[in-house]
Amino acid sequence: MAASTRAQVMSLYRLMLAESRKFPSYNYRTYALRRVRDAFRANRNVEDPKTVERLVLEGRQTLALIQRQVAIGKMFETQKIVVEEKAL
Repeated sequence: MAASTRAQVMSLYRLMLAESRKFPSYNYRTYALRRVRDAFRANRNVEDPKTVERLVLEGRQTLALIQRQVAIGKMFETQKIVVEEKAL
């Protein structure tokens, strides 16, 4: 993987993690974080440039989806659950 492609992938990974942390719901937040990490780990060894390009495109679409879902989640916030309150 070229250095610029690696930088793009790492940037996308960080953005997806940052956006996933913004979910107001604990369950959605932990699910999104786990899915992002698992997806990047599963594709860690992909070398084919076309496959990497396709995966980056899918990642950007997923990032946009996460951003939309975070915005919707903030419109309809609920009370924090017990797990969240102990973490504070």
